[in-house]
Amino acid sequence: MSDKAPAATRKPIRVGLFATCLVDLIRPRIGFASAKLLEDAGCAVEVPLQTCCGQPAFNSGDRKTARELAAQAIEAFEQYDYTVLPSGSCAGQVIVHYPELFEGNAAWEPRAKALAAKTFELTVFLNDVLKVTPSARFDGAVTYHDSCSGLRELGIKAQPRKLLANVEGLNLVEMKDPDVCCGFGGTFCVKYPDVSNKIVEKKTANIAASGAGTLLAGDLGCLMNMAGKLSREGKEIRVRHIAEVLAGMTGEPAIGEPER
Repeated sequence: MSDKAPAATRKPIRVGLFATCLVDLIRPRIGFASAKLLEDAGCAVEVPLQTCCGQPAFNSGDRKTARELAAQAIEAFEQYDYTVLPSGSCAGQVIVHYPELFEGNAAWEPRAKALAAKTFELTVFLNDVLKVTPSARFDGAVTYHDSCSGLRELGIKAQPRKLLANVEGLNLVEMKDPDVCCGFGGTFCVKYPDVSNKIVEKKTANIAASGAGTLLAGDLGCLMNMAGKLSREGKEIRVRHIAEVLAGMTGEPAIGEPER
């Protein structure tokens, strides 16, 4: 007799959605799109009380604050089967840097490592763990920007492209140097605005040269940076988070566009 429960009686995977600060405060519909994708894949999605992952403090050298925020996140999310974030940079903070923050701490290091082991960026979770095929349609050409943290800390590159390949009507056109920084870099763009602006100028030139009418990426910070520059340059290219397209939630204004 099989010890596997029939599919109808199996408990759904419990996923804690770590929405991230920018999504929560600037563009909540990315969070709703992420939840829809996970629920459509059969997951039970919950959004526990949460705050910042601690990345800005960590990158600024404030390890004390970063540890305090990390501890809050660990306590909030360790109850779930998986933690999923619609952001490569915030996912990288949890997966790569939480264990580092608590290295040598007998009470917290095991908890940090346990959470890191079951934490995933959204497209990685959908493609590599759940192995889902999105059921969505998007008519038009898009180009994709590989955000630095997701690419270099977590190796996220093939997953978003594999998911987009299943969207009906979508034509992915690769820009030149999709894996080169957009100039955002979190606090980098605040500390070094002139350098940041030079970097994003090159990025928006490549985006426009692709001929795509829509720019996609997996990190809202990068998207806001590129959308702002495209707007200031008068380029009519719409900017969206990949979750919005995969979930079929593109009926609302794009990033930077006025709300109706």
